[in-house]
Amino acid sequence: MSRPDDLTKRAEEIARSIARAATRAGHTVALAESLTGGQISCQLGAAPDSSEWYAGCVVAYASDVKRRVLGVPAGPVVSEAAAAAMAEGVADLLGSDLAVAVTGVGGPDHEEGEPPGTVWFGICDRGTVTTELERLDGDPEEVLAQTTVHALTLLDRALQGRAAPG
Repeated sequence: MSRPDDLTKRAEEIARSIARAATRAGHTVALAESLTGGQISCQLGAAPDSSEWYAGCVVAYASDVKRRVLGVPAGPVVSEAAAAAMAEGVADLLGSDLAVAVTGVGGPDHEEGEPPGTVWFGICDRGTVTTELERLDGDPEEVLAQTTVHALTLLDRALQGRAAPG
């Protein structure tokens, strides 16, 4: 397992790659964060030329905020449905081409019956929503660092190979 400091350096590298790819493709990126409380947004905001391609982030930690602002349905917020709704909701709200959302359990205790390290990711790519579940190991700091890197990796993969708009 990587240490949080190593993961932070990796996150910075990926954010720079996202900056290059988003700029080249002319696409905008947005985030909806719960578990990570804005850590992913900090990486994107510090990346080169972020004002050109980074639309912003909604940090929706409270369940009622997820529901009111991002359209998360009733039920557990550590779920596939919540991650999908968060990604689609923030893409619509901020008018972005691509959005990633994270919701999960950092630990040290279970939440909504889910063990620590359970993280759902939602990806909204020009209206098409997909989800992914990861079961991460480590203490809360390690889970948050791994979640940040994985969310950035999902954004980077989605942007790679895109051509500039015609």
